[in-house]
Amino acid sequence: MTKTAGQAAGPALRASDADRDRTADILREALAEGRLTAEEHAERIGAVYEARTHGELEPLVRDLPTGRSIPAGPAPVRPHDASVRPAVHAAENLIAVFGGAARKGRWRVRPRTNAFALFGGVEIDLTEAVFEHREVVINACAVFGGIEIKLPENISLRCTGTGIFGGFDVRTGDDADPDAPVVMVTGFALFGGVEARRRRGKRLKNLRTAN
Repeated sequence: MTKTAGQAAGPALRASDADRDRTADILREALAEGRLTAEEHAERIGAVYEARTHGELEPLVRDLPTGRSIPAGPAPVRPHDASVRPAVHAAENLIAVFGGAARKGRWRVRPRTNAFALFGGVEIDLTEAVFEHREVVINACAVFGGIEIKLPENISLRCTGTGIFGGFDVRTGDDADPDAPVVMVTGFALFGGVEARRRRGKRLKNLRTAN
């Protein structure tokens, strides 16, 4: 009985940000090798950053050669700027309630950013930001408010968000450079709006910098 209980508890082990990043790397490699379509990759990467346990992560990569077991250990940092250092994995939270919140200028993008606007507005400007992770998730929730996301033109932009009596307007597209970061915008707009655009002329530099 003890052994059975231990086995059952395994998949329910809480996943860390490093576990999610490792799973995202497996999916990125599968996309590059043609094992997944862009639509399949977008669907799975959204589920990765929603996952809370190893049991939720494992099915997302179970049918891939390197995904039958998710290795332990620290996730590699693959910086997109020469000046970066290893990142802190905590999520960035931007909250605007009857007011405004903004993140702009030169800042280090974490793997996940949560934005919530209630009768207010949030601005997220990534055009001068430093990307330290290949995949980034922005969870945008607007209720009688608005969230605007500005991105460099040389990133891949994907979306799993929904508009409910509101607008969730994300102009998706993949960059031709395989080293380009992938930004997934998810969430919902309820009597509000979420907008994400790649800005022409705004580009990330040093995408292949290794240290």
